[in-house]
Amino acid sequence: MSNFWTSILYLLLGGVIGAAISFFLTKRYFEKQIKENPPITEKQIRAMYAQMGRKPSEAQIRAIMKSFNQ
Repeated sequence: MSNFWTSILYLLLGGVIGAAISFFLTKRYFEKQIKENPPITEKQIRAMYAQMGRKPSEAQIRAIMKSFNQ
């Protein structure tokens, strides 16, 4: 009977360790992808302002980029 509980304990411990490793590796991969391929660029911000009929200042663009990066 003790062997049964030991195997259950090892199974749960393995699952927890596997989940933790998987979480951290996935998080690192996701952050790398976001850094290499940002969701929005300055060029896209300029295009949105142009569609609204406005010419954005550099300060406005930098403020928007800063808010996205936070």
